[in-house]
Amino acid sequence: MEWLFWGSFSLIFYTYLGYGVLVALLIGLRFAWKGDCGRADCHLSASKACVHSGTQTPEELPEVTLVIASWNERSILPAKVRDIRGLTYPASKLRVAFVTDGSDDGSEAWLRTHTDFDVYHEDARRGKTAALNRVMPMIKSPIVVFTDANTHLHPEALERLVAPYADPSVGAVSGEKRVGLVDTDQAHGAGEGLYWKYESLLKKMDFRLHTVVGAAGELFSVRTELFEPVPEDTILDDFMITLGIVDRGYRTAYVADAWALEAPSASLADEWKRKTRICAGGFQSMRRLPGMLNIFRHPTATFQYVSHRMLRWAVAPFLLPIMLFANAWLAVSSPWYAGILLLHVAFYAAAFWGWTSRNSSKARKWLFTPLYFLMMNAAAWTGLWRHVRGNQSAAWIRARRAG
Repeated sequence: MEWLFWGSFSLIFYTYLGYGVLVALLIGLRFAWKGDCGRADCHLSASKACVHSGTQTPEELPEVTLVIASWNERSILPAKVRDIRGLTYPASKLRVAFVTDGSDDGSEAWLRTHTDFDVYHEDARRGKTAALNRVMPMIKSPIVVFTDANTHLHPEALERLVAPYADPSVGAVSGEKRVGLVDTDQAHGAGEGLYWKYESLLKKMDFRLHTVVGAAGELFSVRTELFEPVPEDTILDDFMITLGIVDRGYRTAYVADAWALEAPSASLADEWKRKTRICAGGFQSMRRLPGMLNIFRHPTATFQYVSHRMLRWAVAPFLLPIMLFANAWLAVSSPWYAGILLLHVAFYAAAFWGWTSRNSSKARKWLFTPLYFLMMNAAAWTGLWRHVRGNQSAAWIRARRAG
């Protein structure tokens, strides 16, 4: 029973903390061996050349198409248009394309009043992935950037996002998702914000080691020539598109200062809805990306994919109850394990306390960390069930956002 407890603990620890520590050590060894210029925005290319964000002149910038897939989001489109108008990317090199397939709230008609936008629409609603597959053959620019209607982009996000393409080994580039906090935030905002800060740190280290394993859907880009349609029932289109490019031998870069700001979920229930969908999509994606497990084909990317994604979705959540059971079994005959069990129970009690005070403005914010951690892992159970039953639709109603 001890091996079961410590084996479970070791894998869970590695999944959430150990992997980050190991990658940091590997990056340190790489720096000592190969070196770079030391700049915070430096990305060491496969050819050992330093690539920096935002160093190209306007004349050197490539043509870019910004694609926004939107379903019944007429109420927020004016804010999105203002956001686009605030981008500093040269207008002569930027096309903006809205895809409003299935929308029946007047989105298409309103957008067509802006003659400098391309608007693609069909009445049938077949989901975001189907909409992107349909529109991509009409994109002529060498780089295509995907973002959401409900995000706010840094004014210089596009310049920064295209810089890593100076390295021919880079096939996709992910920006950083940031979660903005509003006055009404309680558990959902605090937990989601902390999670994305840590996730962004891991992605930054992933790229410095080799590649990001999954882009942030709020803002990412690909070389247009490398885009390949994915099945229309795909749940995580951003993940499948970028991992498919990595599977073909390219890297996905990460640029932290090209950020997209999004409000947190409106409630813990909305965040649960979003997490279960992501987990269902995770199991679907793992089944459809067998090539990413070929360690002989791309050893570093496979190591990152298994450590950062597969263990988090398919292993650690199912080891948590096993570790608790093994701890309880051992505690019966060992004071040492009884002490560990008290800490174990205290963690779950803190999560429960966070749950009961989730809507209180006076709640202790530290309680939301164990609550969000357990909710995230519980979502994997529900996500697996939805995947097995096949009842997670690719076309879904976006979870409500605060503010």
